[in-house]
Amino acid sequence: MSIQEQLLQAFEEGSINRMTAGDICRVFAIPFREKKRLTAVLDKLVDDGLIYHDNGGRYGTAEALGFIKGKISGNERGFAFLVPEDRATHPEDYFLPRKNLHGALHGDLVLAQRAYGRSDDEAEVVQIVERGYTEIVGTFTKDRYAGYLTPDEKRFSTEIFIPLHRCYHIKNGVKAVARITEYPHGKAPGGEIIEVLGDEEDFFAEELSIIRSYSLREEFPDGIEEAAEKQQQHGITPADYASRRDFRDKRIITIDGEDTRDIDDAISIERVGEDYLLGVHIADVSHYVKYRSPLDKEALARGTSVYFPDRVLPMLPKALSNGICSLNEGEDRLTLSCLMKVNKKGVVVDSEIVEGIIRSAHKMTYTEITKMLDGDEETCKKYADVQDMVATFAELTKILQTMRQKRGSVSLDVKEAKIMLLNGEIVIPDYKREFSHEIIEAFMVLANETVASYMQSIEAPFVYRIHEKPNEEKAQAFRDFAQGLGLKARFNTTDVRPYDYQNLLKSAEALPAYSVLNRVMLRSMQKARYSPENAGHFGLASDCYCHFTSPIRRYPDLCIHRIIKEVINGKYDKACEVYGGFVEEAAQKSSDRERNAAEAEREVDALYAAMYMSERIGEEFPAVVSGVSAYGLFAELPNTIEGFIPIESIPGSFECIPERFLLKGSKESYSIGESLRIKVVDVDFYRRRAVFTILEKVSK
Repeated sequence: MSIQEQLLQAFEEGSINRMTAGDICRVFAIPFREKKRLTAVLDKLVDDGLIYHDNGGRYGTAEALGFIKGKISGNERGFAFLVPEDRATHPEDYFLPRKNLHGALHGDLVLAQRAYGRSDDEAEVVQIVERGYTEIVGTFTKDRYAGYLTPDEKRFSTEIFIPLHRCYHIKNGVKAVARITEYPHGKAPGGEIIEVLGDEEDFFAEELSIIRSYSLREEFPDGIEEAAEKQQQHGITPADYASRRDFRDKRIITIDGEDTRDIDDAISIERVGEDYLLGVHIADVSHYVKYRSPLDKEALARGTSVYFPDRVLPMLPKALSNGICSLNEGEDRLTLSCLMKVNKKGVVVDSEIVEGIIRSAHKMTYTEITKMLDGDEETCKKYADVQDMVATFAELTKILQTMRQKRGSVSLDVKEAKIMLLNGEIVIPDYKREFSHEIIEAFMVLANETVASYMQSIEAPFVYRIHEKPNEEKAQAFRDFAQGLGLKARFNTTDVRPYDYQNLLKSAEALPAYSVLNRVMLRSMQKARYSPENAGHFGLASDCYCHFTSPIRRYPDLCIHRIIKEVINGKYDKACEVYGGFVEEAAQKSSDRERNAAEAEREVDALYAAMYMSERIGEEFPAVVSGVSAYGLFAELPNTIEGFIPIESIPGSFECIPERFLLKGSKESYSIGESLRIKVVDVDFYRRRAVFTILEKVSK
């Protein structure tokens, strides 16, 4: 056994943990003159990540040395916080003064140890495990000696040094992307400019900066689009027609937004006695995107399509997403169809999942469905062949909604701005949710539950969509908030049930603070995520749930389609063998990419909202108080845009009472949910938000 192996074994057994090189010399009876050689061996083990050493020169495993693994969350003033990975052992973040960072920067994965300085929550970085940034977005400047990129991410509190010979041709003041090539000890990171995005004052360059900061790109790697085009050319073969259930004689339609190009789902319905036979037909993307193919690897890397007001970054190339996989009107398309027999109580009494082939009769929009249900003569005439079917859709939707309400489903009505770019103009209409949206939502949820329940019943490997119940601390904070609004919130915070939240929402429907209550309730919940283990879905009050209905734009849906097809074709053992280990990877990566996409979408939406409001300075709007802080009020407009009212702009002196969500004043007080009339006075582009002033408080 070599000395390295002997040392590793001793560290694993714990006999030499937390010892210095000198101590280890004595344990192994190594002459002291050989200490340098031993130290070199120990340091090689450290470099290989097999053991660690602390700032006191002691060696050992991470656990033995008491190291805390976590990510650096920086601050533009130079200090930072350590966000531990293991929240069970370390529920709180640790403070990292600048002197304790030892070269670590925002986003880095590090090992740290407790440090006892001014506070008992202080830590010190002992090792940088992995750098958080390989590329970073910012503003480029240069002088006679060098170039510098100042990151947009203010928490990354250092410039990137660009050697002059690598940037002499780049214009001063542009937005750019730098690849970080080195992290020299005690100096600024070094790098090179790999992409110039545009002038600093260019709105679209700013948008592209946000997109790049989340490592999102429009272009696919070499060969991916060509592979997609080959699959599109492959089309549908005679063998496909012969081996699938043929639904082309059924009246099937799609319902989407006016601007939708990638159509994942189609629906059909028939009456069977007192029951309904509902068909949810989903694009069979897995037929064209084979497991572990280059197309599949790229789809997994992207995880999801990302939607911005002026562009979509698709998970799959257009030849697939808008072409052969999209369930376009009047074209034969391959599907994975979930057929559900639903009784008049909204219960699925029988179901079947089959490989199918359909031909959509109509590409309908939510607006058209709404008009039909409202009896619009022109629309009803245009779609006379499906008028009865649309009425049956609405009938079943109401049954399903009643069933879900009885079950305790939390129907969050959180307003989300619909931001559009039309003919170069930013348009943000007032928020309005149509019943036609609820039809598709109800049918997709039912299909997702039906598929997940079947796959769980046979214990196949799977990717579930789970939503765990709120933790006690957040549930308590939300209960306090609701009680502060005068609502009766008496649920058990240690064991919240979906119907507790549902009942609370119902009791607040007539209040001005209803939309704010929705938002705070959403914040109190845990984030939904993907998992290979079923844990139920709190928000839907569902025992078993998955994402089955959008394989064009979500990877988990594509992944489970493959597993389902193996199972329904009698290859259960193959499904377990091939996908048993993969579902955990797919769930983790898909959850990560989903969070990344959602954050990017929010930031870009905030940029568009700020630009939109910059053109409305001086205009007046009705608003509702949506937040209270010691520095002022937040107020939400009917189109969901939120602005800030600085406390210095409000006459009088104030005391913030956070537990009552109240700004108590000497002349006037303000609390969440109250109605205001505001005026737009400025836009803070740094924080990407509008600044309001109060014109009057509107009495209830």
